[in-house]
Amino acid sequence: MQSPRYKRVVLKLSGEALAGSSGYGIDPRTLVSIAGQIVEVVARGVEVAIVVGGGNIWRGVAGSAQGMDRATADYMGMLATEINALALQDALEKQGLEIRVMTAIEMKEIAEPYIRRRAIRHLEKGRVVIFAAGTGNPYFSTDTAAALRSAEIEAEVILMAKKVDGVYDSDPLKNPDAKKFSYLQYIDVLNQGLGVMDSTAASLCMDNKIPIIVFNLMEDGNILRALMGDNIGTYVGEVRQ
Repeated sequence: MQSPRYKRVVLKLSGEALAGSSGYGIDPRTLVSIAGQIVEVVARGVEVAIVVGGGNIWRGVAGSAQGMDRATADYMGMLATEINALALQDALEKQGLEIRVMTAIEMKEIAEPYIRRRAIRHLEKGRVVIFAAGTGNPYFSTDTAAALRSAEIEAEVILMAKKVDGVYDSDPLKNPDAKKFSYLQYIDVLNQGLGVMDSTAASLCMDNKIPIIVFNLMEDGNILRALMGDNIGTYVGEVRQ
């Protein structure tokens, strides 16, 4: 049996991905499908950490645009990620995995506080770790949290699970002639504003040489394919592996 290319990974799940086709809230069928894909990956001996967004419930930037204090809006978004993390924890535990939710904002009744060495120890013991509440700071996205946690736990790659099958030069839903990239360098993402992740997150990945694979989460089995090195989605890094 072919071995996975990566041993320790961070899976970045957007809140929108958990909403499925409804676009809002948490879709139970989508949650079960995602959990099943993660089970496949863990069964191959991969250490999996997950950073989950909250956009299916609340987006801090959207609240700020409507006149709400930006810090308050961002803290509300962090609370939304906690809801998603607990839902994902429940779905994964029902499929037999051992899960730990670690939060950047202390909520000792429902999650462990984030401590780097403890997170690494959980991974070494075969547990899936879900990082909630982003970085714990307003003005930083969960993309930045994914880049930061990846650097801290020495993950080998960030898997950016999205509803599209890679990175395009324009919105493929609006432009049928949009060009898909199979490989990009970090600087391309920054210079062209391609929307892989925000500039702070992309810069952090570039500085720490953390590759990113952007792929379609909605196609069953794609998480495992990305880990096995199959040519899916878009690879962002210094040199395509």
